[in-house]
Amino acid sequence: MSSLLYSLGRWSFRNRRRVLAIWILVVVLAGGVMGVLSRGTDSVITIPGTESQNALDALANTFPEVSGGSAQVVVVAAKGRHVTDSAYRSGIAAELNNVERITGVDAAGSPYDTTVKGAISDDRTAAVISVQLTEDSSHVTDTTREDLLATKAAFLRQLPAGTTVAVGGSVFATQDSGGSITDTIGVLVAFFVLFFVFRSFLAAGMPLLAAVLGVGVSTLLIYAATVFGGVSSTAPALALMLGLAVGIDYSLFLISRYQELLRGGLSPDDAAPQATATAGSAVVFAGITVVIALVGLSIAGIPFLTVMGIAAAGAVALSVTIALSLTPALLGFAGSRLYPSRRTVARAARRNAKPRRNRGERVGLAFRWVRAITRFPIVTVLAVIVALGALATPVLTMQLGIPDAGSKPTSTQARRAYDLISNHFGPGVNGPLLVTGTIVQSDDPVTLVNRIGAEIRAMPGVQSVPLATPNRTADTGIIQVVPTTGPNDPATAKLITAIRAQHDHFEDEYGVDLSVTGAAAVGIDISDKLGGALLPFGGFVVGLSFILLMIVFRSIAVPIKATLGYLLSVVAAFGVVSAVFVHGVGADLIGATPGIVISFLPILLMGILFGLAMDYELFLVSRIREEYVHSSGDAHAAIERGFVGSSKVVTAAAAIMFSVFVSFVPGGEGAIQQVGVGLAAGVVIDAFIVRMTLVPAVLALLGRNAWWLPKWLDRLLPDLDVEGEAIRHELNLAGWPAQDMAIAARGLRLDGVHEPVFSGVDVQVPWGGAFVVESSDPARATALLLTLAGRIKPDAGDLKVVGDVLPNRAGAARRRIGLAMLAGSDDPLEAVRQAFGPRSRVVVIDGLDTVIDAEVRTAIAELIETATTRTRSGGAPLTLVVSTTPGYQILELLPPGPQPVTRLAVAGSASPARTLKAVTSR
Repeated sequence: MSSLLYSLGRWSFRNRRRVLAIWILVVVLAGGVMGVLSRGTDSVITIPGTESQNALDALANTFPEVSGGSAQVVVVAAKGRHVTDSAYRSGIAAELNNVERITGVDAAGSPYDTTVKGAISDDRTAAVISVQLTEDSSHVTDTTREDLLATKAAFLRQLPAGTTVAVGGSVFATQDSGGSITDTIGVLVAFFVLFFVFRSFLAAGMPLLAAVLGVGVSTLLIYAATVFGGVSSTAPALALMLGLAVGIDYSLFLISRYQELLRGGLSPDDAAPQATATAGSAVVFAGITVVIALVGLSIAGIPFLTVMGIAAAGAVALSVTIALSLTPALLGFAGSRLYPSRRTVARAARRNAKPRRNRGERVGLAFRWVRAITRFPIVTVLAVIVALGALATPVLTMQLGIPDAGSKPTSTQARRAYDLISNHFGPGVNGPLLVTGTIVQSDDPVTLVNRIGAEIRAMPGVQSVPLATPNRTADTGIIQVVPTTGPNDPATAKLITAIRAQHDHFEDEYGVDLSVTGAAAVGIDISDKLGGALLPFGGFVVGLSFILLMIVFRSIAVPIKATLGYLLSVVAAFGVVSAVFVHGVGADLIGATPGIVISFLPILLMGILFGLAMDYELFLVSRIREEYVHSSGDAHAAIERGFVGSSKVVTAAAAIMFSVFVSFVPGGEGAIQQVGVGLAAGVVIDAFIVRMTLVPAVLALLGRNAWWLPKWLDRLLPDLDVEGEAIRHELNLAGWPAQDMAIAARGLRLDGVHEPVFSGVDVQVPWGGAFVVESSDPARATALLLTLAGRIKPDAGDLKVVGDVLPNRAGAARRRIGLAMLAGSDDPLEAVRQAFGPRSRVVVIDGLDTVIDAEVRTAIAELIETATTRTRSGGAPLTLVVSTTPGYQILELLPPGPQPVTRLAVAGSASPARTLKAVTSR
């Protein structure tokens, strides 16, 4: 991967104008597509398949007058007066006609209608006008909402002075607000953090440009995707939040490594591709973890959450793509303006020339901090666990639900209407339940529905049953139930459960299959479905975390530590969210309304924080691991040097993410405000408490054991090379060998179970030559040939075949290396023929001595001669690699000619079976 990124970085740096033009064109095209296809986002949260949602879908056909969205106009009489006074009767009646003429309004019910129950409070000081709309809340237009809000002024003109009027209802309960000025403040804070890191306005502006471009494209595409189906109104805001945060951070990592390479003496033309290859590899891994976690939200099986996760994952993937392509191009535009001064280069050279810092040298705040937390690591670990445990305590009382008007700011009309209804009619009126069922078999549908309504009215927790009636075709009955408690009160959930528990009774007694729906029931069903998905998703995230980190760090202890640290961060973040939005701690400071935590927040935070936590783990621990390897196993010194080398970038990245996330909190509304608080708290906790405090302490406790991994497992795990070691290795071998060779190896070694399969292999084979490997143990010769063919990864040494460094570019090399394994082959001649493919420049033939049939041997010899002659005449000499046992006359099978023959004897073994096991296990 690092080799591919190196090529991408070099091409982008050299073709900067083309790259910038491409991305500008992408923005223009995305804007055009959005303008043509956008259908607007939905603000209503639904989960198909639940009882409440199925009932609502059925009512849309059988009882359309209650299936659409609704609004409420609350009228509170002036002090000392009653809404039953003639002045109020005439004023309300006069304005009702105007309300019904609003586009999108189906009917407006008079509170004085004798068929309407509960529209006037018991003390006659308040009345509720119910407005039924033709569309559900997610499809009500902004024009209809504005016209309804305007009725407040019209009612006040018609009614006596001192009257209070508020407009609310479900149509306003889930309406999200737009952005605010604080979003821009967050970006400005990020800019100053970048300036502090880079000491350059130009360098500080590059990550912002890349991030803004990325979120612009992703947001436009999300709105364009609404043509294919409903998209939650939270999805664009979440994509904007994550895209800004990771987009800035990913470019930060690349530019930081670029400046580091410049200080080391590289030219900009060399530093840009190397920065893309090294830091870019880490960026790709970090981005993949975030994307996988977000896409993993689909495990819950909830459509709106799946769409939200995919939208955010697309924004992150786009941020990675822009960081890897546009950032090198911007570095190309900057040219020498980002090049450090001579004084800086000289200071860096003196620092690099010094011996590595010993443990007694105190340098900087970062060094003093890591020294302090690792001096008594057990104390540090216990202190962190206790502190995070205290932060997590509010989780025990966290209440989940779907936000309604009661969670909106008190300054909004919808919240004022909600509070007025609660005060004058009871909190349950804000979330009435609908009990519905098919009554087509009844001879007396009115009596049947009334009898069911009477039984429900007698249940504990029911305030009233204002409506019990069949529909116009008398095939569906509907019973409106007003609880004594509010929509998100746990007591309301118990009432819903109690009514559903009577399902069999109503079916046996009346022959009616009843379902409970309504806003409160929908919210409870959504919470239950999300709660059930939390454990499977958590298992997916934790399992994925462990596997990915084991691949990256080649360790078992480090992934366990990282996964446990992630769980601590998540639970502590949940505790902070619960403290603010349930218990009201600091809620006034951010304009939040205490009450509930939105149902999908826990699973959403788990997914996002997983990716961000892995980012910090990667950039911190990978540097520690690199120092550990370079310091010949001095674990404690590696922790200190690695922490000092990476803490500045990790601190800046966390500060940027925090500033972006927290900027969405003031003035925010609903889910985004809670997500902003949760992510801001999670970033601070994970970056500064877990990764930069707990992790060094745990590594200090483990010492060298932190980097232990069984050899058999190390061989099974793929090598992602997120630290860019492969490209550094390639660059170091750029001038070796001195002359162009088909095969060049030095110090090549392959370890076996108890002893090396081969070691100390030093050989150079020119183009057009032949390389003969002799061994009394065929398994050893086979292992060497497979290594030269790019099929086995050596344990030590340098290897170049067809100009490609192996195993770094084994995939590319294998396309030009033909391989024929003749031992046990049913058709050795055909195997050799396939090895001499049109793209083969080196052909490896193993087990020539196993071919016994003289005719087949002769045919193989003729095929080799023909192939090599044809290849030579084409201008590209072909090189042969063959294996045999000592004494076998291999030369008679090789074509005559001036090509040199290089021989290598590989020591045999008394136990070939053990060697074969070592080879086949690779």
